[in-house]
Amino acid sequence: MRGREFLGLCALALALPSCAGEGASGPAVEPLFEMSRQAGAPPLNFAPTELAPQDVLLVGATILTAAGPPIEGGSLLIQGGQITAVSSEAIEAPEGVRVVDLKGRFLTPGLIDTHSHLGVYPAPHVEAHSDGNEATAPTTPEVSVEHAIWPQDPGFWRAVAGGVTTQQVLPGSANVIGGRSLTIKSHPGISARAMRFPGAPQGLKMACGENPKRLYGSKGRQPSTRMGNLAVWRGAFQSALEYGQAVERFERSWLEWERQEGRDPLKEPAAPKRDLGLETLLAAMRGEILVHVHCYRADEMIQVLELAEAYGFSVRSLHHAVEAYKIRDVLAEWQVSVSTWADWWGFKMAAHDAVLENAALISAAGGRAIIHSDSSVGIQRLNQEAAKAYHAGLQAGIEVTEEDALRWITLNAAWALGVDAVTGSLEVGKMGDVVVWDGPPLSVYARPVMVFVDGVLEYDRAAEGRWSDFEVYMLPEGLEGETR
Repeated sequence: MRGREFLGLCALALALPSCAGEGASGPAVEPLFEMSRQAGAPPLNFAPTELAPQDVLLVGATILTAAGPPIEGGSLLIQGGQITAVSSEAIEAPEGVRVVDLKGRFLTPGLIDTHSHLGVYPAPHVEAHSDGNEATAPTTPEVSVEHAIWPQDPGFWRAVAGGVTTQQVLPGSANVIGGRSLTIKSHPGISARAMRFPGAPQGLKMACGENPKRLYGSKGRQPSTRMGNLAVWRGAFQSALEYGQAVERFERSWLEWERQEGRDPLKEPAAPKRDLGLETLLAAMRGEILVHVHCYRADEMIQVLELAEAYGFSVRSLHHAVEAYKIRDVLAEWQVSVSTWADWWGFKMAAHDAVLENAALISAAGGRAIIHSDSSVGIQRLNQEAAKAYHAGLQAGIEVTEEDALRWITLNAAWALGVDAVTGSLEVGKMGDVVVWDGPPLSVYARPVMVFVDGVLEYDRAAEGRWSDFEVYMLPEGLEGETR
């Protein structure tokens, strides 16, 4: 491979799209796809062509913006897939805009799940569908969950019926470094790329604790202890650091050689062998890929932060993190979000010292608490999970508000995924990701009535139909209309 080709491919591999100025355009094609394309061929985005954003004015509802106080009897206007007006006053409907009277209803931003395995552990749950863990080596940063997602997983439709408009699909936690994640919008698509959130940065899934050491220890391989976990991490990031230094040396040598008059083409500097896994780790070290770490115990979370400091990268979110309350001041200072459950605990030793007040304590300390699902069932009821964590905090006397609880499943989650500039709250200029509820969303009785994703009405409880036909002949007679 010639020098310029190598430099160009490195740039493609490390260049990830940002949300700023992307609008509704799709993300850049990744280098592996780019290398196989013929000149002049159409892009491989496979974007759905049937998406039709509605220009709609929603009036009379209580609007919970996740960015300010509730608006009673407010109005919200969606045009061209974006929110163009939010007001406590009546808004005159522009010509051609549908008006929906929602008196007695509640509006929230679309819900966001930072930890999903839909599509890689789809229904039905059989071995043939198990694609979440590339459990062949303790570090597999070269793999991407995008290449395993099954778009017809019925779970995707059930999630949007629960109000979820954005989710991060992650590899599993068998490996110390499991690979790249993918953030998707709740639009049906023929491929994972078609469902990809425009401009969202990718994530890197890492895992500490019991899972990697149990799997590889049972095979007589490293890691078999927590010591081994950290050693594998350090070895991987050290290799990435040295790979980056080798690329930099090659770049300097190439430029020096190119400046020479009468340069000998036979002495062209040799490019280092390309390594997709090390490129992923380099991108994480440069902040271009967001790091998400499966970690339960407080002491291990501190070790993760020490590793990050040693190799110059940031941890965007600690997942599960049932002991995060013990170091909530540290996490708030380091601006590390916590993606956790309301009340899952005790299923392994690392999950034993959980408290119901975890999210509330993190929030009260100034940290970014997030309620995630890690479940094809829990993702359908994120509002209820947030409500449980909120009321646990209230009962313990912790100063936490309903607005805080709503942000746990909207704006805070958007920040963890690097998309808070364009979604996560009901504000002018943001995506038209809106859920209409039939009651207060933190009530166990509340259910979505309509769910707009980029202004597209992706779920309407009054209408029939679902995304995937996989369940058509599986539902018992009389239950065809059931959604949750």
